[in-house]
Amino acid sequence: MQNLWRDSSFVIFWLGRSVSMAGSMITAVILPILTYQITGSPFQTALLTTIEITPYFVFGLFAGALADRVDRRRLMVACDLINALLLASIPVTAFFGRLTITQIYIVAPLVMFVYVWFDAANFGALPALVGSERIAQANSILVSTETLLGILIPALSGAFIVIMGATNALWLDSASFFVSAICLLMSRKAFNTKRETGNESSSVIRRFLNDIAEGFSFLWKQQTVRALTFLGFGVSFTNGAVTSLLIVYAVQRLGLMSEDARIGWIYSAGAIGSLLASLVLPKLIRWQAPGRITVFSLLFAILFLLSVVISPFFEFGLVSYLAYSFVITLIIVNGITLRQMVTPDHLQSRVNTTARIIAWGGTPFGAVIAGVLAQRFNVQIAYAIMGIGLLVSATIGWFSPLREETKENNIIQNKEDG
Repeated sequence: MQNLWRDSSFVIFWLGRSVSMAGSMITAVILPILTYQITGSPFQTALLTTIEITPYFVFGLFAGALADRVDRRRLMVACDLINALLLASIPVTAFFGRLTITQIYIVAPLVMFVYVWFDAANFGALPALVGSERIAQANSILVSTETLLGILIPALSGAFIVIMGATNALWLDSASFFVSAICLLMSRKAFNTKRETGNESSSVIRRFLNDIAEGFSFLWKQQTVRALTFLGFGVSFTNGAVTSLLIVYAVQRLGLMSEDARIGWIYSAGAIGSLLASLVLPKLIRWQAPGRITVFSLLFAILFLLSVVISPFFEFGLVSYLAYSFVITLIIVNGITLRQMVTPDHLQSRVNTTARIIAWGGTPFGAVIAGVLAQRFNVQIAYAIMGIGLLVSATIGWFSPLREETKENNIIQNKEDG
């Protein structure tokens, strides 16, 4: 098996994704800060997460069906260029002194709307680019890169804000999309493999519905993938609450100012936890069945979230959030890797977007409910109550076949279902 670092097409692909991820991390820190500065409202800050992620649930299924039919490279490049322009609109408007919360609430979901189509194509592009036998290695590289950037970039975002101003720092994300588009065009390998066509004489709508149904059917037949996907709803319900109020948590519970550079440290701590998880997960998968990895990670996630809630000072909260992010990443990446390993190329975009819609489904609900609770009480109470998502998922997982899986019977089941 060829080392991926000797594959020039993958290296160029990785470079483009890395630059784009770095830019998006800057935006992920800046937009909540801008929202909280403009509104001073925990609810409206949490609402940003709901507004951002909603387009994925509305359009994800259609994006997955389309991405399995069209040239994935062209779709991804077009999405990059559009998002570059959307992000640039915020610093341009701010330059003329006309930036409002309304514009942020408009641009954020538009960026996600475009990202939906990019993400659907990306799910299928990676296995086509590296081959199914190297997908675990490729995911490990991408996740490790993302988490390394996540350690560095959020911490630097505070410096970017001081040097450039919060809105001007968004130029960096805009530029990163252009770099990503160029790298995608330079990668020589195809992002699709040949697909068998069905009844192309039927209407476009019927073909789309059939494609969506085919993807969901495959996901449903994979016993372990199905369980991991539906448990993800409860995980995202709680995690949507935690991440959407992270700025508010830093200010209200840890006593930081909204422009304190240590806010970036919190994001970096979460990225360190994710990095450790991405390094540990490949070894865990070789040693233990995915079902058991998820079940026991859920139990630890509850404990670490409680630690976040009761944190008496900044350093304690920092370490607690790092540990919480570690186990949450284990659950998420474990599910993604397994899906991509067992899904045929012509179903990759559909199966993975369908799974992500379900697994992310709790995020907007968690963010809104947590925002209301934090507005009515405080962020500490909001976090404690929203932990119910993890508790329900852990309970279901514990009494499901996932806990009884072994590595061997899981692999056999996947092969039979596939």
